[in-house]
Amino acid sequence: MRTKMRLLGFRGAAVKPLNEEAAAELGAELLGEALVFGVGGLCLYLEYLRQAGQSRRREEHLEQTLSDLRQGLERLQRDLDELRAQGHAQGGAGHAQGSSGHAPTQAVMAAA
Repeated sequence: MRTKMRLLGFRGAAVKPLNEEAAAELGAELLGEALVFGVGGLCLYLEYLRQAGQSRRREEHLEQTLSDLRQGLERLQRDLDELRAQGHAQGGAGHAQGSSGHAPTQAVMAAA
């Protein structure tokens, strides 16, 4: 009873002793409420862990995708540089076709 009074905010209130039946009922009620509160808190904590893990997995997947895209871009950049070098090695073939600068693009299209 003292615990219940403290929880309700009554400090120093005089509490007359309860009979055994009322004390057992009050104790069972307090224990039941604590159990429900504990289970609810545990469920919230487990849901938080699940969401955090899901967020971490999503972030790892996005990082992997970004890394793959960067590697693909670097590979395409190397291929383009090689094609440009081949175009320059052919001795100004791009200048013979005009100054529009489309010779490397045509070489890329022909390679594809």
